[in-house]
Amino acid sequence: MRARFLLPFLLTVSITGGALAGFIYPAAAADDLPEPFADTSRLVSIGGSLTEIVFELGHGENLMGRDTTSTFPPEVNEITDVGYSRQLAPEGVLSVAPSAILLLEGSGPPEAIDVLQKAHVPMVTVPETFSGEGVLAKIRHTGAALGEKEKAETLAAKVAADIEAAEKLTADVAERVKVLFILSMQGGRVLASGSGTAANGMIEMAGGVNAVEGYQGYKQISDEVITQIAPDVILMMDRGEDLDATNAELMANPALAATPAVTNGRIIRMDGSYLLGFGPRTGAAVKDLAQQLYGDQVAR
Repeated sequence: MRARFLLPFLLTVSITGGALAGFIYPAAAADDLPEPFADTSRLVSIGGSLTEIVFELGHGENLMGRDTTSTFPPEVNEITDVGYSRQLAPEGVLSVAPSAILLLEGSGPPEAIDVLQKAHVPMVTVPETFSGEGVLAKIRHTGAALGEKEKAETLAAKVAADIEAAEKLTADVAERVKVLFILSMQGGRVLASGSGTAANGMIEMAGGVNAVEGYQGYKQISDEVITQIAPDVILMMDRGEDLDATNAELMANPALAATPAVTNGRIIRMDGSYLLGFGPRTGAAVKDLAQQLYGDQVAR
């Protein structure tokens, strides 16, 4: 069960992207936005962040299907799950007779997307980058596709303000903490985040420093590397259902046990879709992580 769950999530969070630089969020050029769907009465949303945006823009009741990564808001549990975003079966998507499909960049496999395109269901692919600007681009693309540009700009302004306020919390922190994001510890081997990931983007937005350098995506790191980087904090997803490495498992790894993070009990666990989703709740997630990283050092 652990391996079956982990691989899809690894594929989801390893899409490349950049971290936020500054607090300026320019509006997208009109030419960059999709044309609105002719019929939004039966939507399918592939991508948890897109599903959240659809609800925020008032079209939740039009959703007939959503992918497995769509877990918020709670109402999504009443909507047909058409499969995991990276392992889509066209039959599952088409089974709900969609009038339009919203697809997060990186969804697939390519042959499944080809079948959906040949089915002549209108489809918009929404770009994905792990930054504040990337979140706003998602909102604007989704809003344009739904014919809700004005609502999308209102939502984008609110989300931009939330992110700006959250990032300012750590603007005056003098000493940045080094954070090791661990995706899994199967067989005692640490699978950690390098650059170009949702985890890396979130760590930087919350004022931390990714303890791992030199590669993109996720990679198993050796005990020697763990000892060398000596992270101040270990960050992990809280997935429940016995899917996460326990504190005892961290302690059982001699290299991890010797790090300042484990020695000082600085292990942070957050809901994966909340922490790494890069949707409308990003500002709140950045704020929560920043406060856990720096405690009383950050403004409230």
